[in-house]
Amino acid sequence: MVYLGILEQLLFWGGVILFLVSLGLYGLRTRDYRSLLMFWQPSIAFNASENRINRIALLMMIVAVVLKAYLFYIS
Repeated sequence: MVYLGILEQLLFWGGVILFLVSLGLYGLRTRDYRSLLMFWQPSIAFNASENRINRIALLMMIVAVVLKAYLFYIS
């Protein structure tokens, strides 16, 4: 059980770091930091690799939340 707790933390924080990396790559490529600050407006246009990194990061965070809920309900 301890291993699942460690895995949950690794998935969540790894996903956060990958998400920030994808935003950083977009910012470096386009120099459009206004789009990053105004995230509620759909103005970010990721390229294929940035989009792939972003989706993997979001998937990692979703799996971490599901694992957290599973660990909460079995304890």
